Amino acid sequence: MLEIERIGGPGFGGPHLKSRGRLAFDALTPADQAKVTALFEKGDVPPDPGTGDVFQYRITRREGAAARTIQVPERLVPPALIASVQDTIE
Repeated sequence: MLEIERIGGPGFGGPHLKSRGRLAFDALTPADQAKVTALFEKGDVPPDPGTGDVFQYRITRREGAAARTIQVPERLVPPALIASVQDTIE
């Protein structure tokens, strides 16, 4: 299972706006599975310099009792993961 959270960006919505999604790893295409696997092999990737208003994604991959989380810029995230994210007010 993948848990996806969009963070950062231009700041509209305030602290109560949460952008989260969930997606089964097996539901991804083989190409997207390979991209996600490569992201986790690489680990955290800092934002590009001078891009303070660009979204970052915190992605957690759960396998059994184990979980690993990475944070990467939006440009590296497969579209299927981005599409799974929904905005809610909490």
